[in-house]
Amino acid sequence: MMGYANMEQIASGIHFRLRARTFIVAEPQGNRVVFVNLDACMASQIVKIKVIERLKARYGDLYTEKNVAISGIHTHAGPGGYLQYVVYIVTSLGFVRQSFDALVDGIEKSVLQAHENLRPGSIFVNKGELLDASISRSPSAYLNNPASERGKYKYNVDKEMTLLKFVDDQWGPVGSFNWFATHGTSMSRTNSLISGDNKGAAARFMEDWFEQSNAGHSSADELVSEGIPRRVSDIISDFRNNHHELLELAASFQSPPGKAATKILSVARRVRGILREAEKPGFVSAFCQSNCGDVSPNVLGAFCIDSGLPCDFNHSTCGGKNEMCYGRGPGYPDEFESTRIIGERQFRKAVDLFNKASEKLEGKIDYRHSYLDFSQLEVTIPKQNGGSETVKTCPAAMGFAFAAGTTDGPGAFDFTQGDDKGNPFWRLVRDLLKKPDKEQINCQYPKPILLDTGEMKQPYDWAVSPIPDWI
Repeated sequence: MMGYANMEQIASGIHFRLRARTFIVAEPQGNRVVFVNLDACMASQIVKIKVIERLKARYGDLYTEKNVAISGIHTHAGPGGYLQYVVYIVTSLGFVRQSFDALVDGIEKSVLQAHENLRPGSIFVNKGELLDASISRSPSAYLNNPASERGKYKYNVDKEMTLLKFVDDQWGPVGSFNWFATHGTSMSRTNSLISGDNKGAAARFMEDWFEQSNAGHSSADELVSEGIPRRVSDIISDFRNNHHELLELAASFQSPPGKAATKILSVARRVRGILREAEKPGFVSAFCQSNCGDVSPNVLGAFCIDSGLPCDFNHSTCGGKNEMCYGRGPGYPDEFESTRIIGERQFRKAVDLFNKASEKLEGKIDYRHSYLDFSQLEVTIPKQNGGSETVKTCPAAMGFAFAAGTTDGPGAFDFTQGDDKGNPFWRLVRDLLKKPDKEQINCQYPKPILLDTGEMKQPYDWAVSPIPDWI
């Protein structure tokens, strides 16, 4: 599976199915853009290349790498092995054709459906704060930022959700896409079921809500109370009630509610209604990822699973070790319940923004696409004593602190977060793979290099460069 870099996390089933959701915005005889929100850890350059290849076979140059964007929701419970760089597939034991084909097929089908459903309409935008679905999982690191910079922001993570509402001129609302920052880590590193995590759950909630509310027999409260099947996290190995787990899981499954009774309609009217509904596009709701670095859905904070005490604030350790420090979601110790709750909170906020969206987007459609070599960028920065200097970036490298993982998914061995020293043993192991030269060490300083991924080329590139950028 993809996300936690845990080789022991091998898929054994499905929590709920993954989807690709697409919107296309086009001007008559003008520009058009495609945005695909993918229920996967991240987008993949090789997947996009294959998708564009198929779209070109159908539509010529209508859809290209320049006007098509694919974004992942960053679930850590999705399939792995679909990227072309070693560092992203090493824990999946290499390229997995089954994962790759499923993603390409699903994205292609989603884009085709969006293309066939292009109709005149309008887009409305709305935004607002969602306060109970995210926290910083590295609050001590954030405090290292200058006070002048921290003073520009209300919180230590971005709490704003931005939503686009798509309204068909004939049918009314047909979809919404929103962006909100929170990691797809409500499901833990011990989970073995394929899942869209909290954002995938939120999308299902909103699509079901719209369909059922239009039918006149479901409120948001009724919908989310049905929930998602629950199971206690395997992290809590000594959970006292685990012998009731199967009974609780079985009891959580419910048959879908019946449809409300309606008045008898004439045959002709009934047929017209069926034909009309058959033409109407289905409602599509995507919960997209934004600036989610170090933004966790485990909002209760991080605790030691052996003692129950809070983890060390500065290094997220328990007794000096990172392996016992885990973030707790709102449904703790039930990670399935945490997934539902964080998904529900995003869903409710999206419904509120959707219902109140009144600012209509105006203007021309445009886009920009480029490839940037982030290992060779020149950047001008201000000096502390005035003036400025030009510095240069260098190839990518992973530090010792990376191997410590995060409170959402701790690492292993003796690594700790915030480590700026390293140790001789792991340097020896590193050098067996690729020993960084002095220039790279100095450029990455004060971060000690554990894996010099940007310069590792065997059996092929370990890290992406140049990097595609899309606006």
